[in-house]
Amino acid sequence: MENTKGINRAQFLAGAVALGLAGAVLLPAHGAQATQRAALRGQRGLTRRGVVYTVGEGETPATGWSAARMRADIRAIRDDLHADTVDVTGDGVERLTATAAEAAEAGLHVWLQPTLGDVPERDILEHLAETGRFAERLRRQGASVEFSVGCEFWLFVPGIVPGETVLDRIENLQNGTVDWEKMQRLLDRFTAKAAKVGRSVFHGRLSYAAAQDDKVDWNLFDVVGIDYYSYLPNKADYTRELRKYLRWGKPLAITEFGTCTFVGAPEAGGMGWDIVDYDKDPPEIKGNPVRSERTQAAYLTDLLDVFESMNLYAAMAFEFVTADAPHRADNPRYDLDMASYSITKAIKDRPDDPRSDWHWEPKEAFHAVARSYCQARQRQ
Repeated sequence: MENTKGINRAQFLAGAVALGLAGAVLLPAHGAQATQRAALRGQRGLTRRGVVYTVGEGETPATGWSAARMRADIRAIRDDLHADTVDVTGDGVERLTATAAEAAEAGLHVWLQPTLGDVPERDILEHLAETGRFAERLRRQGASVEFSVGCEFWLFVPGIVPGETVLDRIENLQNGTVDWEKMQRLLDRFTAKAAKVGRSVFHGRLSYAAAQDDKVDWNLFDVVGIDYYSYLPNKADYTRELRKYLRWGKPLAITEFGTCTFVGAPEAGGMGWDIVDYDKDPPEIKGNPVRSERTQAAYLTDLLDVFESMNLYAAMAFEFVTADAPHRADNPRYDLDMASYSITKAIKDRPDDPRSDWHWEPKEAFHAVARSYCQARQRQ
């Protein structure tokens, strides 16, 4: 199911725009340092509680990355969501580094993860190295930062699975036209290359975000990272499933978890986005799904309860905002936010104008995660 989730990410997160490197002087990451002190005291529960914040070009100029919007979002993540960690991900070194610098200045722990895809390996590794060098600069300036070399390489890196684009590779996987042993060899080879590049430029803790069923040599990394989208009957089942990732004896970070905003979305896992017909212009919702912010909120809080009870290292809710999936309260047929994993809803000023400006409003999931994070902070 992570396969098809990747289609959505690729659609929403593609692009590369030069917007200028951040040159801010960093302040100490006080919130992250407090978290580290609590961990040293033997605190139980999650060590880091965060959210995924994606930088990207956007489908239109109006939905692309904006420095001013990003700065406001980082403040909301810290002050309103009560997160202590932000997973800065996507492509475009300038966007990644500017966002990471802003998060560090705000006192957040930074989990920096470049995810450039659908370009030659050389370009992906250069993008990785440049982002990693900036992460090391942040670390040396006193910021609390970890570096992830990427996400689900079999999906984003050409040549591991046949196909020129993410969509082509997904189609080949679904059709079974893949040599699985060869795919694993190529995946292992590129993962080792990425880890080597990451180690060469960054000297803090290194990780990678794998799909749940990926085979990864975690000896290459300091932290095990898993994009987790399971739906299981009860919390004990989640605990049993997650224990297998602890066998490496390393910290376990849930690098993504979440669900969409309709009844039945948790059961769909990583395929929740598939209720949209993107062949239509404009895209529209297929069938008659029932919007339910409560369903999304309940799933996230259930999983957070599990992660806290297992004393996992980190959990990052996916994701803060998805600008290209706007909410339409007036017309459910075009309420693309139902197919979004975002804990906020993007609302256009002029719903039928692709160039319209927009703002976000919190969903029930935002408030639920905020309560969970705030209560955990108070327990510390």
